[in-house]
Amino acid sequence: MDLDSGTSSTVGARVQAIPGRPAQHGALYQFKQQNLPACKPVLTPATVIASFLLMGFIFIPLGLITLRASNSVVEIVDRYDIECIPEELRSNKLLYITDDSISKNCSRFLKVPKSMRAPIYIYYQLDNYYQNHRRYVKSRNDKQLLHGLGDNSTSSCKPLESSGDLPIVPCGLIAWSVFNDTFKFSSGSSELKVNRKNIAWKSDRNHKFGKDVYPFNFQNGPLIGGGKLDPNTPLSDQEDLIVWMRTAALPSFRKLYGRIEEDLDADDVIVVQLMNNYNAYSFGGKKKLVLSTSSWLGGKNDFFGVASLFIGTFCMLISIVFLLLHVKNPRPYGDAMYTSWNKKSSSS
Repeated sequence: MDLDSGTSSTVGARVQAIPGRPAQHGALYQFKQQNLPACKPVLTPATVIASFLLMGFIFIPLGLITLRASNSVVEIVDRYDIECIPEELRSNKLLYITDDSISKNCSRFLKVPKSMRAPIYIYYQLDNYYQNHRRYVKSRNDKQLLHGLGDNSTSSCKPLESSGDLPIVPCGLIAWSVFNDTFKFSSGSSELKVNRKNIAWKSDRNHKFGKDVYPFNFQNGPLIGGGKLDPNTPLSDQEDLIVWMRTAALPSFRKLYGRIEEDLDADDVIVVQLMNNYNAYSFGGKKKLVLSTSSWLGGKNDFFGVASLFIGTFCMLISIVFLLLHVKNPRPYGDAMYTSWNKKSSSS
């Protein structure tokens, strides 16, 4: 025994003396051999039942709180793409939207269901619009948006990188299809002013769109997409474009249009004067106007609250089922024969 232990210690010392090889008792060696100490909890019936009960006590109140916050948000949603087409042209929507001689003015009347406290956020919502299409998402040039005509590598913007042998700024399908419906609001005899500043992310305004980059040769081709841009305003100040350029992940999305910084009382009637310019009819899209307040949780969204209630209720039910099974068929923590044999072997 002494000889074996001495030999093994000598070999271990020689192994440790080899340069570049980690010590066999070091932290790195133990980590590679998966010998580090770890927590191995014993899942007894009491701990399992208590864990599920604790999860139920956490998630059910959390779901109720978030649902209450979501329900406190007042939201008005109005689909206007069909209602703003004259009756005689509803069978030919493309003729209506492509014919410039047909007036696109439209009036909508929205009734406020509950009092809405400022700020009231204005969104436009598009359905069945796939901004996440691979070809659409790639059709932009971030360097050009930041540096302007100084960057000539606009091949990613095809087929809208140039027009008439002149480059387009900003190029690409995303900028070409920028949303161009406009909205004006009034209540009673007074106009509701819309604040359209700071609707885009600050990081986008300061770091992705140049302060000295101006639109050039934009929407001058044979195919006109969405709205036009002011050639005398730098891209960093054209927040409509910046909001639109942040593409959505889902085919149904909302984008911020502005804010109404006045309170609205219940049963007030909001008159909306809009220009129905954007062509969503060629691909079967839908256009909606959304007015919404906000809470500490954000906008109206019941998903998190409903999911929390479901998880909490499920955990409570599981804990009750486990408790009944444990009471009816109690199970010992270990085999008595094995534990007695283990004690004898350790004592000997």
